Amino acid sequence: MIDYFAKHSDMLMSAFLEHLQIVFITLIISIVLAAVISYLLLKSKKATNITVNIFSQIYSIPSLALFALLIPLLGLGNKTAIPVLVLYNQYLLIRNIMTGMQQVDRSLLEAGTGMGMNKWQLVTKVQVPLAMPSIIAGIRLAIISTTGIATIAATINAGGLGKILLSGLRTMNTYKIAWGTILSVIIALVADMVLKLLEKKTKATKLNEI
Repeated sequence: MIDYFAKHSDMLMSAFLEHLQIVFITLIISIVLAAVISYLLLKSKKATNITVNIFSQIYSIPSLALFALLIPLLGLGNKTAIPVLVLYNQYLLIRNIMTGMQQVDRSLLEAGTGMGMNKWQLVTKVQVPLAMPSIIAGIRLAIISTTGIATIAATINAGGLGKILLSGLRTMNTYKIAWGTILSVIIALVADMVLKLLEKKTKATKLNEI
């Protein structure tokens, strides 16, 4: 195992960095889009439920099927892979963002309004800080989901660790399969650990404020 990594480190690290890039770009776009949608949904619980339900239906579609549907429109590679991954993440992110926001005590919002805060100030200074543990939990799920589904995106020439895994499966190369899996797990585990620490920190800050 170690000998194989030493001999093929350039290939493995190149795929690893490609995978990181896909995950990072997807995550940034996903968070920005989910934040905008969540902000627009704040006034209507009914609209929130409908939106979350729509994205849950999209999330239930097998990734290969969704890739296949969009290839005629967007083509092969990341042009299709990243939009699909972003769509999948909306269910995980919006659900957690809205759950956290809706659990904020109404009396705190009323107090903020009484102090002269506008809607934007209430969201950024009251709701988001208090909902942060739930938001971070959603981001953790999105990273894990993106890391896994991105490996399947190699079937449409998106690159990343998926191409190592697919090559290993085609040639029955257990070293490629093992290293592709290990490096994918490393991305998910490290990101999960960092976000867990951040989640604990936000919870501790919240308790101190109380």
